Amino acid sequence: MGYTIIEVPVNGEKITITAGKLQVPDHPVIPFVEGDGTGRDIWRASKRVLDAAVEKSYRGKRTIQWMEVYAGEKAYNNFGSWLPDETVQALDEFLVGIKGPLTTPIGGGIRSLNVALRKALDLYVCQRPVRYFAGVPSPVKHPEDVDMVIFRENTEDIYTGIEFEYGTAENLRFKELLKEEFPKEYAKVRFPDSAGIGLKPVSKEGTTRLVRAAIQWSLENGRKSVTLVHKGNIMKFTEGAFRNWGYEAAEREFGDRVYTWSQWERTRADEDEETANAEQEAALKAGKLLIKDVIADIVFQQTITRAREFDVLATMNLNGDYLSDALAAQVGGIGIAPGGNINYSTGHAVFEATHGTAPKYADKDVVNPGSLILSGEMMLRYMGWKEAAEAVIRGMEGAITARTVTYDFHRLMEGATRLSTSQFGDAVIQHM
Repeated sequence: MGYTIIEVPVNGEKITITAGKLQVPDHPVIPFVEGDGTGRDIWRASKRVLDAAVEKSYRGKRTIQWMEVYAGEKAYNNFGSWLPDETVQALDEFLVGIKGPLTTPIGGGIRSLNVALRKALDLYVCQRPVRYFAGVPSPVKHPEDVDMVIFRENTEDIYTGIEFEYGTAENLRFKELLKEEFPKEYAKVRFPDSAGIGLKPVSKEGTTRLVRAAIQWSLENGRKSVTLVHKGNIMKFTEGAFRNWGYEAAEREFGDRVYTWSQWERTRADEDEETANAEQEAALKAGKLLIKDVIADIVFQQTITRAREFDVLATMNLNGDYLSDALAAQVGGIGIAPGGNINYSTGHAVFEATHGTAPKYADKDVVNPGSLILSGEMMLRYMGWKEAAEAVIRGMEGAITARTVTYDFHRLMEGATRLSTSQFGDAVIQHM
């Protein structure tokens, strides 16, 4: 199938994957979706920043060949589809892409364009790094302690959308089936006659590949620990299974490169707690990656009060959704929170702004482009272009340290200079 609405750059080449490793040419074609609402403003600034970082790092030896693909309002207005087949085809064919924020269609059809893309390409990891840039306003005393990466499972849990709406024939039929076949479980429904019903599937396969990706990334990037986040004390066969399957995968696939709290528990049971503590200490001194777990509600407290104890967190879909935004708030909000949706097996990845479209600010050149800029930094690092990624980080650090910021930070920073979206992009480039 060729392309009729998408123009493929003639001077670019495809990114490919061989034996699980990305093969990135010097002039890769990168599909982009500019996004709805404020997406137009932040994409223009972000593109200039990313191009500048590549130019400053490689002096023309490498370039990005941008290829616009369509989704959201722009796609619907021009082509009558919120998510044209060609867009999915292009993101599938060219492996790595980036997108601005997209609106959710009203009145049926696709529940969420973001979720639709994740499912179409099986982007099972939502990767969200959270770090502090000196000078950014924060509601906590020590935001500099926050340096975490969330690996959120992207395709299961409540986001599978298995629901039975109250008042429908399907709802009544499901509850009748539940009552007949599983009476003990039906008895747990407090008000069955007026209840909507939802299912929460969590699979061993989905858990294993998510935890595998988190551990592999942590080992490759010199991280200290991976924490499995769950509510297994209550939901033992979904959230509890996530914890157990995660430990099993860690020990089975990474052997003596990791040490798990599951191992610690076995040693304590077979020997005693002192022996288990000594075993863990020796493993960490030997450079092994610690695999541990925490209850989902407690993690919100501890990532504030003990932020330095957390490094990489592996979560199910809903817990990761909550936690990503909560951690972002500690370091300045989702306005500068990057994200990537990745399939580490196939190489497919779509990096994205993590905030909404904010239509009332659209085309006013005022919003913070930091989220999309830093998502681009993630993309460059994923491609192996680390020099360009570091240039983006230097630029962001320099612009913020100089207190040259957009209105969202300006109103909270004493003595700051307020910049437009495009001016902030210029400032980032100047500080590279």
